[in-house]
Amino acid sequence: MIKSMTGFGRGQYTDEIKTVTVEIKAVNHRYCDIYVKMPRKYAFAEEAIKAEIKKNLSRGKIEVGVNVDVFGASDTDVRLDKELAKKYYNALKELDREFGFAAVNGLSLSLLAKMPDVIKTAPAEEDEEAMLRALLDATSKAADDICSMREVEGAKLAADLEMRADIIDDIRARISERAPEIEAEYAAKLKTRIEELLDGTVEMPQDRIALEAAIFADKANITEELIRLESHISQLRAFLKTENEAIGKKIDFLIQEMNREANTIGSKSNDKEITSMVLDLKAEIEKIREQVQNIE
Repeated sequence: MIKSMTGFGRGQYTDEIKTVTVEIKAVNHRYCDIYVKMPRKYAFAEEAIKAEIKKNLSRGKIEVGVNVDVFGASDTDVRLDKELAKKYYNALKELDREFGFAAVNGLSLSLLAKMPDVIKTAPAEEDEEAMLRALLDATSKAADDICSMREVEGAKLAADLEMRADIIDDIRARISERAPEIEAEYAAKLKTRIEELLDGTVEMPQDRIALEAAIFADKANITEELIRLESHISQLRAFLKTENEAIGKKIDFLIQEMNREANTIGSKSNDKEITSMVLDLKAEIEKIREQVQNIE
C-alpha cells in the first residue's frame, strides 16, 4: 500500500495522576530522521520512542513532541537536611554564648529555615518503567494516527500514479505504431531526393536505396527501448499494489530508468511525430517523479 510521507498524528495516555500526550509531524525526507522534543527528565525514553516510531514509519523527517501533565501528585519533593540544621543551630548557639546577642531559645524557626541548603526542592523520583510504558502507549497511538493519515494521502497518490501510468502506456503504444512507418517513409524520401538529383539521366539504384533505408532503420530502431519501457510501466503498476512495504525509493529508481528510455527513443527515432510524443512522455514521467518524492 502506497503511503505518503507527510502527516500528523496524536496519541494520549491518561491514568489517575498524569496525562501523556505525544504528537508526531512528518514531511518529506530521503531517510528516516527522527527528532524528539520533550522534558529533559524523560530523556531516558528517547531511544525507545524512536524505536516505537520506526515500527510504522520508515522514511521522512519526523518531529515528535512529548508533553506530560501531572495532576494527581506533585512532581517536586521537599527535602530537609536535619543534620545541617542542627549544625546551624549549634553554630548560632555558640555565637550567642560568645557575644550574648539573644537567648538561644529566641532563635526563630524562619531564620533557621532560611539557612543555605537546610530545605531544598528536587524533582520527585520517577518510576521510569511506569513512565516508559505510558510514553510508549501514547507514542504507539500517535504513530497509528499518522499512519492512517499517510495511508489516505497515499491512496490519492496511487490513483494519480495509476492514471499517469495509463497515459504513458498509451503514448508508448502510439510510438510503437508509428515506429515501423519511419523506414518506409525514409526510403520514399531518399528515392524522391535521388530522382531530383539524377533528373532521369541515370537509372535509379534500387538496391542502394534499400540498403540505405535498412541502415537507417537499424540506427533508428527503438524496439528494445519500447519493450523496456513497457516492462517499467508494468513494474510501476505492481509497485502501486505492494502491501506493507516502503517502495518510494524503488519507484524513484524506476522513474529514472523510464526517463532514460524516453531520452534514447527521442534521440534514435529522428522523427518529428515521435519526438513530439516523447516530449509528452517525458512530461508525464516528470509529473510522476515529483509525486514520488512524497511516497514513503
